[in-house]
Amino acid sequence: FIQTRVKCVGNRARRGVIKMENKKYVIGADIGGTTVKLGLFEEDGTLLEKWEIPTVIEGDGTAVLRDIAAEIQKCREKHNIPADGILGVGAGIPGPVTADGVVHRCVNLGWGVFDVRTALEETVGLPVVVVNDANAAAMGEAWKGGGRGSENVVFITPGTGVGRAVISDGRMVAGANGAAGEFGHMTINPAETETCACGRRGCVQQYVSASGIARLARKYLAEHEGESALRSVKKLTTKDVFDAAKNGDGAANAILENVYDAFGYAISAVCTVADPEVIGGGVSKAGEMLVEGAKKGFLKYVFYPSTDVRFNLAVLGNDAGIYGCCKLLLDSLA
Repeated sequence: FIQTRVKCVGNRARRGVIKMENKKYVIGADIGGTTVKLGLFEEDGTLLEKWEIPTVIEGDGTAVLRDIAAEIQKCREKHNIPADGILGVGAGIPGPVTADGVVHRCVNLGWGVFDVRTALEETVGLPVVVVNDANAAAMGEAWKGGGRGSENVVFITPGTGVGRAVISDGRMVAGANGAAGEFGHMTINPAETETCACGRRGCVQQYVSASGIARLARKYLAEHEGESALRSVKKLTTKDVFDAAKNGDGAANAILENVYDAFGYAISAVCTVADPEVIGGGVSKAGEMLVEGAKKGFLKYVFYPSTDVRFNLAVLGNDAGIYGCCKLLLDSLA
């Protein structure tokens, strides 16, 4: 049950019915290609309840919006929240989002150019803020996680791609097309001959993402002689590289030194522009190693005023997105 003040009316409390007393709430909705993560928050950011539903993509993709509206109604009924008790919905979307809530091509949800904010407001009957999911996660970490207490944060999450976001003076920097701080596609090696998924060459993602590190490992093994446990792996992954490095494998450590240098170089460039107090990111064990390793390269390249930037690991995990959605909705109403 949600931990709040309870008034017992007959046997209602024993049946799990909770009466909310003059409080206001926010719904955070992190919409992914597989599931929608939902959270019910108090105004101070206290997470009261979280749950997930499958992402249903039908026709023009608006089925998921109807499902979110249905879940909000169930939540109200379950906890006796009055019609005016929910301030609004913050929604995270896996794609670029403009300041007015328009998505320009969201492949995972089957959307082209789609005014998500207007469509969701009409569906749920509440104020809505829509943001890129990486930006939402960054805001969540800056607000209640690894960047808590800091107004200027750059959030970088290497994974399949490279998630990113920039928060300046406590506000998310989105840019004209919702693509501000697109860290993964910043060029750091113009001499690169292989093509990135974006169609360009030399992007950070080609060196720091899961596929990028595996690519560098295969290339290194082809160009260098010597024994390595990696040579016996049929389908090489980034996890294999980090595991081998932990066991003292020389080739794996040499590969990761190149990765750390590239990552540190890229972070230093971002810091020159954004001047953050905190660099946040890295939620897995490999992520921890990557962030720690990147510090050496970072200090080699960074502009001296940014040498004191703090590297803080993310702590909210999969909940970061719903926290950020809640915060951005509250900011929009302030």
